[in-house]
Amino acid sequence: MSLGTFLKHLHADVTRNLNQLDRLEGRKVWHNYRETHLTFQKSYLARLHYTHHNPVHHGLVAMAADYEWCSAREFEHACTPAWVKTIGTFRYDEIATEDGDMDCGDLSPLSG
Repeated sequence: MSLGTFLKHLHADVTRNLNQLDRLEGRKVWHNYRETHLTFQKSYLARLHYTHHNPVHHGLVAMAADYEWCSAREFEHACTPAWVKTIGTFRYDEIATEDGDMDCGDLSPLSG
């Protein structure tokens, strides 16, 4: 079974079970999932920055490392401060839906 097929079944089963537990019908649980094969290093680094910054973006915490369910805290402990700062410079507002649709230059670090 491919990873995509496995994830499709996993998402369907989890959604069905959660909706049954909560006595809801038709709720989407995995509504924003998409599988992407990353082919550019800059694209990966921009997505990593996005993942770490997401709780801050949504107003859950002031610092990503303060959000219990975010990998930012572990990332900051495992990496040098310089690397953490570098990842924070990659723009994620221009991430394309498909890696092949973008030029590596689209995700250059922010200046300054």
